[in-house]
Amino acid sequence: MRRIGVAVAAALAIVTAACAPEPVGQPSGATATTTTTAVTTTTPPTAVPGPGGTTVPVFQHPYRYGTAQAKAPAGPDGLLPVVRRIETDKPYVFITIDDGAVRHPAALELMRSSNVRPSLFLNTKHVQDDPAYFKALQDRADVQVHAHTANHPNLQGKSYDFQRQEICGNADYLEQQMGARPKLFRPPFGNYDATTRRAATDCGFSALVMWTAAVNDGVVQFQAGGKLNRGDVVLMHFRHTFVEDFLAFLERCKQDGLTPVPLEDHLSVTQP
Repeated sequence: MRRIGVAVAAALAIVTAACAPEPVGQPSGATATTTTTAVTTTTPPTAVPGPGGTTVPVFQHPYRYGTAQAKAPAGPDGLLPVVRRIETDKPYVFITIDDGAVRHPAALELMRSSNVRPSLFLNTKHVQDDPAYFKALQDRADVQVHAHTANHPNLQGKSYDFQRQEICGNADYLEQQMGARPKLFRPPFGNYDATTRRAATDCGFSALVMWTAAVNDGVVQFQAGGKLNRGDVVLMHFRHTFVEDFLAFLERCKQDGLTPVPLEDHLSVTQP
């Protein structure tokens, strides 16, 4: 019986081996390979084609725009402060554009393609002819609109009532047209006095903004030195030379190693 059991077990082993599938081997001479997926990294452009065959420098946002970076300083006498430049330890510069006399068709494209957000200081008399043009800049280029008086007069030496009407009236109009009340004020020609500051304070502004450099006819002009410095506030205007002026500013920023950022983020009414 024991010999029969051993024989049966041996027979079963033979049948099992015969039914097992043949192992699949590598073809002769073949090499095993491993498939990997390449990761493509896109480098942001430093320049893009612009209007009229120009080249537009492009700037990347160093932080999330629209977030407070610094609070507007307090005025020494209880009135709004006069700001000529921004105190910062970062390579930031600020571009402001005044009046609105010439509604250049390339302004929106330049702001969007350069990734730069200027601050606009506008007069009622220039906006009222075509408020939709400036509303499009606000909505599509994410710029903010601020006050520059109703009729662009020289405020210096004028009565409180006159100045208040020019300043508050302009703010009221811009709020109605743009949907947001201006926070900053710039006096025409840069001329102001103590009455101007009192009227602007009473109108609810957080700062009176001047400038440290300007762009005219495609040339950046400095009040001191021969280059832009961090914290500089640059002035330009809505003129027929808008393309030349804006590109001159952008190229100067690249040359001086600076990044244009929104002025409002550094003159915030709230703490960062």
